[in-house]
Amino acid sequence: MSTRTSLHGRTAVVTGAGAGLGRSEALELAARGANVVINDVGPAADDVVAEIKTLGREAVAVTGDIGDWSMGDQLVGAALETFGSLDIVVNNAGVLRDKMVFNLSESDWDDVIRIHLKGHAALTRAAAVHWRAASKAAGGPVYGRVVNTSSEAFLFGAPGQPNYSAAKAGITALTLATAQGLARYGVRANAICPRARTAMTAEAFGAGSLPEGGLDIMAPERVATFVGHLASAAADEINGQVFVVYGDMIALLAPPTVEKKFTAATGAFTADELDSRLTPYFSGRDPHRTFAAYSVAALDTTGTQDATAAR
Repeated sequence: MSTRTSLHGRTAVVTGAGAGLGRSEALELAARGANVVINDVGPAADDVVAEIKTLGREAVAVTGDIGDWSMGDQLVGAALETFGSLDIVVNNAGVLRDKMVFNLSESDWDDVIRIHLKGHAALTRAAAVHWRAASKAAGGPVYGRVVNTSSEAFLFGAPGQPNYSAAKAGITALTLATAQGLARYGVRANAICPRARTAMTAEAFGAGSLPEGGLDIMAPERVATFVGHLASAAADEINGQVFVVYGDMIALLAPPTVEKKFTAATGAFTADELDSRLTPYFSGRDPHRTFAAYSVAALDTTGTQDATAAR
């Protein structure tokens, strides 16, 4: 492993790391040389710490709900107190409360927004406070990496996941704001939209296939390898980007484009002018031709079910 892709001497915090994708991400970072703070709500965090220690790396478990704002400070504090530094944040923790919008309860909404979006914000804010202060003390940029977990659900507007889709859209926006706001301090922030076969997504995918090498096409380790790259020095010029990643591919998303600009003839639209200009433009339009990025689904060559809410 080159010095550019190694994480030797770095310290990472990974949320939702007791199982699934978060566990794979934590193990990948440790395999590259990082010490890791493992966050989850239950004792599985201790099991992942034990796995990391078998790799010859150090780890510490901090159990608790990342949806509690104070947990961000606790995780940053644990990294600094245990390992003396904080270099990498991987925001992964999340829950599902899948409902159509007409069946959505207040708790279904609040639970998903709180764990996903507020959880990302809590840890990102705490890490940003540290990195900003460290940069000012050093008189220049420091090393900081934020990898956030968005989803294709925000691209499609998954009909059975209005809460999850909204949270992931918010996480994408948070990532862009973080990238712009912290770049001067040396921090790089990017978002991934992953698919991985985990306990949370066990019913979302078909059997899939085992390509050469025997690694499941939807194995979370495939996503974790890319997270390790974004956490490394090799990714110093990658900032404010959004990637779809699973299987054997990584797709870099482009920002939205303007399809059509309508300009009022006399400086301000009237009701009649809007009717005469917009109504015919949308007449007979394909119902799938919306802001939703359905074309992204064409990337899937895994042979598994086309799931838009895979984490």
